[in-house]
Amino acid sequence: MRVLVTGGAGYIGSHTAKTLKAAGHEPIVLDNLIYGHTWAVQWGPFEQGDLADMAFLRSVFDRHAIDAVIHFAANAYVGESMTDPSKYFRNNTFNTLNLLDTMVARGVKRMVFSSTCATYGDPQRIPIDESHPQAPVNPYGESKLFVERILHWYGKAYALRSVALRYFNASGADPEGDIGEDHDPETHLIPLVIEAALGRRPPVGVFGSDYPTPDGTAIRDYIHVMDLADAHVKALAYLAGDGASTAINLGTGHGHSVREVIQTVEQVGGNPVPSTTSPRRAGDPPQLVADARRAKDVLGWTPRYPDLGTIIEHAWKWHTRR
Repeated sequence: MRVLVTGGAGYIGSHTAKTLKAAGHEPIVLDNLIYGHTWAVQWGPFEQGDLADMAFLRSVFDRHAIDAVIHFAANAYVGESMTDPSKYFRNNTFNTLNLLDTMVARGVKRMVFSSTCATYGDPQRIPIDESHPQAPVNPYGESKLFVERILHWYGKAYALRSVALRYFNASGADPEGDIGEDHDPETHLIPLVIEAALGRRPPVGVFGSDYPTPDGTAIRDYIHVMDLADAHVKALAYLAGDGASTAINLGTGHGHSVREVIQTVEQVGGNPVPSTTSPRRAGDPPQLVADARRAKDVLGWTPRYPDLGTIIEHAWKWHTRR
């Protein structure tokens, strides 16, 4: 299939483009390069532009005869969404409407949507399954939930079928070293810890040491970016096989604390990690862990790299090569 990958020059999008190519598809990357990188576009045509530009969108669909869409393009900084919600609703939600309307006009009926566990809000139970109430506590999560609801109604009105993938903490890097994680600003824990160990950043901040967890620090479900990419390709195959619209969690089902991440980076890299401890950040729950059984049942997906040490080893190789 010819697959439009919006945000395909970014972290998860570029790994998915590589995985699409390996599966025999042609990824067409669309990215405005505000956060993406040209070096991350290696496996298909590149269209530089913005989802806000309807004329550009229509021309991309016409030039490439798109069969399906994997939609990553979005702003994704929770803190920024709290101070500038307009940016998040305009880009993440309104611009997705532009994309969906173009798909409908061009007869493209399949979308894999990059959603998030942030749609669940504060967890009422752990692990979190897909039936957990969705009650976002920030505009970022709300903007993604709006799109999930839009997809529901577009399915009923226009027969557009979709898979919304709600993933937990994306991490790691391409084991072959072609691409990896490079955000500006960087907010993900594992690259921050690695860069601190390499002396490229200040000591990593540990926010909260008094959570009701075994070591007092927050626990998260870290999932390898190549496993995420594999799930997107499997979701595409599911839709190609006439699968019904659905939403699916992506995670390992196992949580690791901030202290565990720091200790594992020290073991993998052999360098001490300087750190500071600060009070908890508002809105950070003690634990976020996925119940990902539905991904196995519906998509036949299980993570190939569930081990935290392997995730950090791949990330360490990427960061030390840069």
